[in-house]
Amino acid sequence: MTISRTRYCNTRRRGFTLAEAMIATVVLGIAAAGVLLPFTSGAAVRAEGMRRTLAAKLAGDLMEEIISTEFDDIMYNYGTYTETQGHIINDFYTGTEFTDPMYANFSRGAHCVWDETQDFFILVTVWVKYDGREIAVINRLISE
Repeated sequence: MTISRTRYCNTRRRGFTLAEAMIATVVLGIAAAGVLLPFTSGAAVRAEGMRRTLAAKLAGDLMEEIISTEFDDIMYNYGTYTETQGHIINDFYTGTEFTDPMYANFSRGAHCVWDETQDFFILVTVWVKYDGREIAVINRLISE
């Protein structure tokens, strides 16, 4: 009785070897990284742009509040004014703060300098910071 092994030995096996599968995975990973990299950097640029836009709005709001203040009260109210990080005031009359989490890392303030040579000018500088990094500044000369 002879066992015929030709049926099993002569057929060629089809499929990938482990080495081929690993090489294909590495090539696919490199290609995916090359395609996705521009999207991740684009998202970071977009987020920074949104932060800067919001910072400009916050600086403009504070400057408008200072301008609408009576000239003789500007130095007293805003001479060295600061809102700490996460405590940005939404309504200056009631003192309520923004509760939206997008304002959590912002801080802002103002510095006013009285022109001693001419009593009718005040230089107002408003700044806004995000995580301690200054991202918006407005300077304005206010007169009586």
